Amino acid sequence: MSEIIRLENIIKRFYIGQPNELEILHGINLTVNEGEFVSIVGPSGSGKSTLMNLIGVLDRPTSGSYHLDGIDVDRAKDNELSDIRNRKIGFVFQTYNLIAKTNAIKNVELPMLYAGVSSRERHRRAKELMEMVEMSDRTKHLPEELSGGQKQRVAIARAMANNPAIILADEPTGALDSKTGRLVMDLFHKLNDEKGKTIILITHSQELADETDRIVSLRDGNVVGEVINKSFK
Repeated sequence: MSEIIRLENIIKRFYIGQPNELEILHGINLTVNEGEFVSIVGPSGSGKSTLMNLIGVLDRPTSGSYHLDGIDVDRAKDNELSDIRNRKIGFVFQTYNLIAKTNAIKNVELPMLYAGVSSRERHRRAKELMEMVEMSDRTKHLPEELSGGQKQRVAIARAMANNPAIILADEPTGALDSKTGRLVMDLFHKLNDEKGKTIILITHSQELADETDRIVSLRDGNVVGEVINKSFK
């Protein structure tokens, strides 16, 4: 398996040079292989969200190096980073982040619009993705007309819009009941097993982490453990 993500000695500080300077990540080393399903688990305040923002190229590290699918992220310009975010990474958030006044299928089309995909192709692919997440009967519904689980399924379809290599999911079942959360996790497994997607799951739930190939434990801004989860497969 080839490596898709490599973080080396990643340090992240805020308020740099000020008296209240804060170091959140203290030299993180992490590699993720193509097609792997990895969870990053840790309590609140462990640095999970900061690490997710760096992996998702939503923020830059203070120091250290990050290679994503062969690209040296440190040397990339802002417009290149924007392109990486749109084409290589699909994001799924706990709060769904759907556009409120836009129906479900248009929400799924949005990343393709930014990528310059034609209107006809956008609609065809969005329809296909809505079928994949079993939401064909809800394409014209606004987010407020959908349940939490339905919103999250639309969010997963949207994350897949540009066929990214990586799905980055931040507490994707955090706002859902256990039955709906199960449906969402089953979808991730399907994307991993059938489509070969690399999935990084950020969670505080050991139960969810136990369903992944590898569990990386984070505490106080350090990787404190890594477990290859043979029992799950």
